[in-house]
Amino acid sequence: MEAALRARRSQGGKALVPYLTGGLGDWQTALAAAADAGADAIEVGIPFSDPVIDGPVIQEANDRALADGVTPLSVLDALGRLDIGVPLAVMTYYNIAFRFGLERFASVLAERGVAAAILPDLPLEEAGPWAEAADAAGVETVLLAAPTASDERLARICARTRGFVYGVGLLGVTGVRDELASSAVVMAGRLKQMTDVPVLVGVGVGTPEQAEEVCRVADGAVVGSAVVRQMLDGGPAAVSELVGRFRQALD
Repeated sequence: MEAALRARRSQGGKALVPYLTGGLGDWQTALAAAADAGADAIEVGIPFSDPVIDGPVIQEANDRALADGVTPLSVLDALGRLDIGVPLAVMTYYNIAFRFGLERFASVLAERGVAAAILPDLPLEEAGPWAEAADAAGVETVLLAAPTASDERLARICARTRGFVYGVGLLGVTGVRDELASSAVVMAGRLKQMTDVPVLVGVGVGTPEQAEEVCRVADGAVVGSAVVRQMLDGGPAAVSELVGRFRQALD
């Protein structure tokens, strides 16, 4: 993951990482469509019943996928059979990794070809056991950085994160907003001053114009709810069209 994002940056470009919900409809075709439309990497959500950082769109997607019988292992097994040409990260909650067993979860990710993991409810102070298991398995641990964090805390997050540092664009849950929060650009600037690890901003980045705005400072953008809305309403073709528009905006 980190190598791919650094490569995009070294070429003078901005990274695009869409989020798609694993197990939702024709999700595997949607992943391939997003990759073909210009995603540098893809974040795959493993559905969880209590997604504390996610707003109504991704909650709806989780509920639909869980109602269809999706499990964490079924998502990971499917990822292991995919070859879409871009790195994959999984995003889920710590309870799933904990119940798997940290070493087992990390090794399953690695065996299925997953490059990175994002566990947004796992705070830095408690991340050591998971991060050590992930490091041993060759899985990058992506940490989130909140707008309320002190510079001292951001520096520690930047030192521990792998793959990229995920700057949270605003206080609140995921979702599409009418305007990019000013905190998103501020967050990107603070992180860029602290680290050479790629800085991507997500949460509240819902339109190509907002992605272009935040990427005047950040190295890339993570786009979740807007893409998942297309999964819910239009399927892979709609995902491809939207990701293509984001790619065009960032280029």
